[in-house]
Amino acid sequence: MNEPVNILAIGAHPDDIEFGCGGTLIKFADKGHRVFLLVMTPGGEGGSEDVRTREQEDAAGIMGATELLWGGYKDTYLPGQRDIIQHLENFIKKVGPVFIFCHFPDDTHQDHRHMAKAVISATRYVRNVLFYEGPTTQKFAPHVFVDVSKVLDRKMSALEAHRSQVMRTNIESLSILEAARSTANFRGTQGRVKYAEAFQSLRLFINI
Repeated sequence: MNEPVNILAIGAHPDDIEFGCGGTLIKFADKGHRVFLLVMTPGGEGGSEDVRTREQEDAAGIMGATELLWGGYKDTYLPGQRDIIQHLENFIKKVGPVFIFCHFPDDTHQDHRHMAKAVISATRYVRNVLFYEGPTTQKFAPHVFVDVSKVLDRKMSALEAHRSQVMRTNIESLSILEAARSTANFRGTQGRVKYAEAFQSLRLFINI
């Protein structure tokens, strides 16, 4: 991709995108591509909506995002019906992305599941759609890897911008930063690099 293109990353809550594909987005932005973040809820069940919104804005700046978009839904109440699919289609039409990143469908959090299923329908005419993983993802067997070794510190900084959430992993004494670094190290080992982000593809076109 020699010419700048639009990239859209979709997350149900603030910090989902950073954990799942923050390093990949940083690499896209560094190469001059336009990165759009669509966060569907302000994460009110995990803290103050105002605080989490500001944290997401800070993280978007660290990643070099072109624009931060908000879905306008309530945390833990993402619908699994037609409404959200049409809403997503409108965002996709506005952004015109070449790549879309979103949650993997098999996840213990209902918002993540509903988000992924809606994205499958809403992206039926988009060529490149990749699922990322998060702390609550299940049965994830990736086959696409991105080396994030050189940008891992910036990915960690973007996650750390979500200050109110760093220790909210529901695992004693484990921070989200430790979880993200361990995941990147494990996926890097699978991809034969030090640190990687991993994806499953709904569709991935390789142009020769």
